[in-house]
Amino acid sequence: MSDPVDVLDDLREESEELDSLVAELSEGQWRADTPAPGWTVAHQIAHLAWTDRAALLAATDAEAFAVEAEKALAAPDRFVDEGAEEGAKLPPAELLAHWRDGREKLKEALRAVPQGARFPWYGPPMSAPAMATARLMETWAHGQDVADALKVVRTPTARLRHVAWIGHRARDYAYLVRGVPAPTDPFRLELVAPDGTSWTYGPEGAAQRVTGPALDFCLLVTQRVHRDDTALTAEGEDAERWLGIAQAFAGPAGGGRAAKEAS
Repeated sequence: MSDPVDVLDDLREESEELDSLVAELSEGQWRADTPAPGWTVAHQIAHLAWTDRAALLAATDAEAFAVEAEKALAAPDRFVDEGAEEGAKLPPAELLAHWRDGREKLKEALRAVPQGARFPWYGPPMSAPAMATARLMETWAHGQDVADALKVVRTPTARLRHVAWIGHRARDYAYLVRGVPAPTDPFRLELVAPDGTSWTYGPEGAAQRVTGPALDFCLLVTQRVHRDDTALTAEGEDAERWLGIAQAFAGPAGGGRAAKEAS
């Protein structure tokens, strides 16, 4: 896990990069469809704002969050969409202000969490650095949806190391939400970072291995690309299976993205 201050600084930069994409959009662009079925650009930002507020509640009022979490667990297939739908109805300027205010309050709250303390979440309890990492992952992933809708090609940054870390860390969770036992053997992950250096996770001698571009891995574990459309290589049956179900986010297993049609 990275230093909490570093993660929060990177979260701020990731949020600001996405903010710069949407700040000057027209009303029509806010209503543009993204690759997520039924979600516009407004839905994507509304979802981030909604989740930031939920994380703020979890970090500052565990009892109140528990009540909200029970509601979410009672309707796991609806609560995410409902939160995004409600926020997407706001005028773009109001939605943007709501997102900005919530994310700033969350970052200040996370800075105030005592070192080593954990608070509840929809998955396992989270520390402040883990929550900041998860928020960065989601901001980057939903930012990718926005960029795709606007036909903008983003330049990958070193901030992807947080997404890669949580993607590797969440390996067993991907099996858990599918009701399948996770492999007992550790995996080795060797990724090529945007600057050409290497990011590695897991023991060097592990038989199950995944190698390839960090960007492809991050897109895969956030389910923004189909396995067949990556340059990732798996060594070992378990590693190959993992790449077909990997997810870096809490909640039900997602459906992922369809493979691109061959041209």
